[in-house]
This record gives sequence, structure tokens and C-alpha cells, in this order.
Amino acid sequence: MTDNSPEPRAEGQPPKVERGGLWGLFLGLAGLLLPPYGVVLSVFGVVQGFRARRAARAHSSQAPGALMSVALGVVGIVMSTSMLAVLFVYQEEVTEFRGCSARAHTVSTQKECESAWESDTGLPPAIVGG
Repeated sequence: MTDNSPEPRAEGQPPKVERGGLWGLFLGLAGLLLPPYGVVLSVFGVVQGFRARRAARAHSSQAPGALMSVALGVVGIVMSTSMLAVLFVYQEEVTEFRGCSARAHTVSTQKECESAWESDTGLPPAIVGG
């Protein structure tokens, strides 16, 4: 990541702001939007959030977005790992569902694929992109 540590401040100047938390927030949000492969971005968001907090504490400044980036990163990690677990555990069902969806050319046949997925797994089809 970049080193966005604030410059030393002179007397009477307001403290500079640590921008690393905003980068972490961006990475955490990107990790949420790209599951299950966004787990790497979510980890970077958590790390960047902690680094921004540490740098802000060391320079007696603020790090807006640092805690939120950690929270979003953790949520992204949990979501991505759970999606990867579903893809691993239900590998055969996922393959069948994706094949059925590729052959479905009407709304009714797509609904049949979705109902077959739900009856086999008990999970909503949105997990695998249905």
C-alpha cells in the first residue's frame, strides 16, 4: 500500500488526517462486491485499516474510515469463505445448476433449475449466481 502518513504539524495547526483508512475502506468494499474471489481484497482492507489506525495513533491524528474498513473487510472475508465453502461442498450440484441454467432459454425452465437447486441443497440460487 502507499505510505500516507501525515506530516509533522506545527503549533496551532490542526492535525493532518491519515488517508490509509479510506484506502482500506475502498478495498473492503471491493472485496464485498466481488465474492468469492474478493477475499484477497477484503484481507488487504483489514490490514490497511489496522495500519492506518496504528499510524494515526503514532502521529496523534485521525484515520477516518479505518474501523469501517476493518469491519467491511471482516464481513467480506466471512462472505467469501462461506461462498467458497458452498462451492466446495456442493460441487456436483453447482455444476448441474450451471449446466441447467445455460440450457434454460425461458423463464419457466430457469425457475425449474432454481427449484431443483433449492430442493437438492436447501440454499437460495443467488449463492451460485442464479
